[in-house]
Amino acid sequence: MEDQMKSLLRQLVRRIPIRFLKVTLEKWGRLTVAQQQNIDFTQTKWALADELIAYSEENRLTLRHITELEMIYVIDNPNQGMWHAFQLVDPESDAPAVELMQFKEQFKSHLNELVRNVSVKMKKNTDEAVWIRIAWGDSCSRPNNMRPTYVVHYLQTPYVFVTRLTSKQKTLLSQAMIIATRHQAIKDAHLSGRNFSAIRDLLMQEYEQVFPAKYPSALVERNQIAALPNIEREQAEAEVNRLQMACEAFGGGKLPQLQSVVYKLETKFKDPSNQTFTEREKPFNCVVTFTSKNLLESLRHCASSGIASTPITPLLSSIPRRGRNYFVITDKVSGPSSQINPTV
Repeated sequence: MEDQMKSLLRQLVRRIPIRFLKVTLEKWGRLTVAQQQNIDFTQTKWALADELIAYSEENRLTLRHITELEMIYVIDNPNQGMWHAFQLVDPESDAPAVELMQFKEQFKSHLNELVRNVSVKMKKNTDEAVWIRIAWGDSCSRPNNMRPTYVVHYLQTPYVFVTRLTSKQKTLLSQAMIIATRHQAIKDAHLSGRNFSAIRDLLMQEYEQVFPAKYPSALVERNQIAALPNIEREQAEAEVNRLQMACEAFGGGKLPQLQSVVYKLETKFKDPSNQTFTEREKPFNCVVTFTSKNLLESLRHCASSGIASTPITPLLSSIPRRGRNYFVITDKVSGPSSQINPTV
């Protein structure tokens, strides 16, 4: 077995928690029943890796088989790194007709034209997502399988999700993706996070959305007026209104577990008591980041409980409505270029 294969297998054993390793190996299906039954999962990971290397050599497995094992684990446990969302734009007339085999051939052939040494492996998941593993090399080096790029694309949709991608690789990947999907361009969706399903559901609007102008009477029946009879009527009405506005802004059901949102401020400093900053011509630059285990749920709770003021500012309601978590805020200016809402 080549050193690269051994290194990759050792890296995988170190990455995969023991509680997931047995199931991952079963899905892999490259070990015999006897070999899998003989594996001692209580031994150290170094010894466990040695045992798997010995079985892999005995079964004459190749590097392709080892990368297959990695893909199985990454697909089942995608929250291992920072994911970035992109959106394909300006589709050609035949874009909706692109099928999996056609996409594979076009993507691989074009990427091989751009990069001399590159290894591409694709796997279609049960949810119709195409998972792409790319090991990048160059004219002088073999593909680096230790730090591959992962790309997820849902066919017949304009959405692409990427992790572990350098700026140089981004240009090459974009060209291959545009040609393979029959689009004219690809743009940054300004949405990123470690929870893959959260950014996917937010961008693709695949979660329970409730954005009505007015809630039905059922919402009033769900409030706590009956449970809190001593609260004054006007206070109870204010509580109902806050809940309604919170749900109109963020939805009434379970929300994607988005973990952060970033606001980049490029505005004039306004403070009569500080002439030094107020009179400067250049804008005042500042970055504000909100983080939470479930940011959208936290914001909805803040609004419904009265911690945050209502109606909800567009700075916050734009997160689910526009499917993004990165905004650039500039001053309003007169003319056609004026920016009323946070924009990029």
